[in-house]
Amino acid sequence: MHQFPNIILYAIPFFIIAMVVEVVYTVRLNLKSYQTKDSVTSLSMGIGNVLLGFISKAIVIAAFYFVYDNFRLFTIPVTWWSFVLIFFADDFSYYWFHRISHQCRLFWASHVVHHSSQHYNLSTALRQTWSGGFYTFIFWLWLPLVGFHPGMILLQMSISLLYQFWIHTEAINKMPKWFEAIFNTPSHHRVHHGSNPIYLDRNHAGILIIWDKLFGTFQQELDEEKVIYGLVSNIKTYNPVKVAFIEWFFMFKDTFKHKISLKNRINYLIKPPGWKHDGTGKLSDDLRNEWLKNRQNELQQ
Repeated sequence: MHQFPNIILYAIPFFIIAMVVEVVYTVRLNLKSYQTKDSVTSLSMGIGNVLLGFISKAIVIAAFYFVYDNFRLFTIPVTWWSFVLIFFADDFSYYWFHRISHQCRLFWASHVVHHSSQHYNLSTALRQTWSGGFYTFIFWLWLPLVGFHPGMILLQMSISLLYQFWIHTEAINKMPKWFEAIFNTPSHHRVHHGSNPIYLDRNHAGILIIWDKLFGTFQQELDEEKVIYGLVSNIKTYNPVKVAFIEWFFMFKDTFKHKISLKNRINYLIKPPGWKHDGTGKLSDDLRNEWLKNRQNELQQ
């Protein structure tokens, strides 16, 4: 069995040092990126994610090995070229996991945690779900099926998560054009964390931004549209437990409403956030189209 290090645990000192440097730098630039209560909540979410990860990781490893040992179609050797392949395969999987997490409320219930901060800094990267690790791994199950070793998969997933730490900052404006064209960057990811209608559900990239450009979900950060971080309806709490589970509460509250059909109960689980069975809800596409229409009218005046 191949053994690979848990690079996330080794990276924790780097996370701390990087946040201290960012605090000093952003204070000098008067960016006001950090707010004490918000950052403490983000760090608490990160600690909870690591602790619960000891349980969820066991489930993920068991699932990967079960598929790999019993159903794999091929056996891909652990060598240099297979790491190239899994880099793209993992990033492709992450894109679709991330995109569907914004389009299906069942997955949004765990992913919303990461978007709940109204600030954007390196501590925001640590604001991670306490529930997602138990079921979102299904987007990666095809990798052991085609023959990638579970150890390789977990290592590449960690590399992707580690990469995404540094892009949670306002301290970096733009990277070189060639880098912005290929990779996910602070500018691209600021868009993803925006609650502005034009920015909603855009830039789902992990490491490579090419998937968003290929599948039509890319949005450039606009100079004239400053990013407003957070949710369309912010949860307004710093309580880590509430942050972790409040959307689960609201989702099940909607699901078990009185006098609605079984179909609509299921729809509250699988439809996008904002969907209402009576047609009164607004989805991100509705909000974006309204914004674009108003923008067009402003330009015509």
